[in-house]
Amino acid sequence: MDRAEKSELVAALNEKLGNSGVIVVAHYAGLTVAEMTALRSQIREAGGTMQVAKNRLVKLALEGTEAQEIADLFSGPTCIMTSEDPVSAPKAAAKYAKENDKLVLLGGAMGATILDQNGIKELASLPSLDELRGKIVGLLQAPAGNVARVLNAPAGQLARVMGAKAASE
Repeated sequence: MDRAEKSELVAALNEKLGNSGVIVVAHYAGLTVAEMTALRSQIREAGGTMQVAKNRLVKLALEGTEAQEIADLFSGPTCIMTSEDPVSAPKAAAKYAKENDKLVLLGGAMGATILDQNGIKELASLPSLDELRGKIVGLLQAPAGNVARVLNAPAGQLARVMGAKAASE
């Protein structure tokens, strides 16, 4: 890779890391190609991306972003997982790390907030944006259903009384 390609890669990484909702950094030593492919697909399905790049280039790309404090995490075989949604990448990464102990979550960043391993796991335990939207819709629909049941209850009782009266005659 020549100097121009490296500067292009650093600029692209800088833009990606600067615009991400969350960044997760992990060690992947010992993962096979098939396991890395499975991890990439899980991250992609969750709405994020995973990338492996040279640590020196990532450190250069982090300069000038809110997440520049995580540059110390980049030593050894590291991968970067990012997503716009602050929950999806950590959730997919934590799920895969539970299944495969070769993936070690190191930490990350959410905007200017620096996260350690526990912070990533806490984010992973939160419901996703789609799950929260579903809960809000359910909460908004519940009162309307309750009102309909309350209004229909007296009419149903009246109909049962009339039916009992007709059956007794």
